[in-house]
Amino acid sequence: MPWWVEPMTVAAVLVIFGVYSFTVILLYDGEYQEYLSPFYSPQVGLPEWVPGFITAPMFVLWIPLGFRATCYYYRKAYYRAFFWDPPACLAGAQKREPRRAENYRGERALFVLNNVHRYFLYGSWVILAFLWYDTALTFFPPDGGFQVKVGSLLWLANVVLLSMYSFSCHSMRHVVGGNKDCYTCIRGGNARRRLYNAVSRQNAHHPTWAWLSLFSVLFTDIYLRLIAAGVIPDLTIIG
Repeated sequence: MPWWVEPMTVAAVLVIFGVYSFTVILLYDGEYQEYLSPFYSPQVGLPEWVPGFITAPMFVLWIPLGFRATCYYYRKAYYRAFFWDPPACLAGAQKREPRRAENYRGERALFVLNNVHRYFLYGSWVILAFLWYDTALTFFPPDGGFQVKVGSLLWLANVVLLSMYSFSCHSMRHVVGGNKDCYTCIRGGNARRRLYNAVSRQNAHHPTWAWLSLFSVLFTDIYLRLIAAGVIPDLTIIG
């Protein structure tokens, strides 16, 4: 397979996801439905003074989008895909970087903002809490009782994948114990060490969780819109 296939594929997928995300944000109408799109959670009020082109999800969606944009894995992916920096890991006559090495400046200027990734991680925990709550509601309809529908399982799979993506983050390793040089020197050090090792094991699969959670958000929103349009039914499994 040619070396340029992977970065070009990544670029295409990220562009499609970005365009789709921007479109669904603009289409938000605030109407209640049985399921709440992951793009619209949590629901917030919209001040009357804001311009008409601004929708409520814009006040929230910057957190998960910022978390992905500053993610260590995605930074590598879009540097290669959009900036060809580097276009591939191997060096050679056909895979040489297009820019001159002496012009490389690292993550400076605008890209220095990637250093706030850890704070986007904290914000993502808040979003995840609301997504778990929204998922729980899909199993308990407003009229009471308990149900399991295809949509309920899809919402559950989506929030699980988003959680795995968030909690396998490189910054998460730092939070749980990577910032400590001596575990025996701190209270609960052994527990911190075990937690750090557990997160590190999942961190090895972080790229997989990144892509699976990205597609799960996309498919979950599409499924909701197909139901709302009457294209497909939301089949009930239990209830």
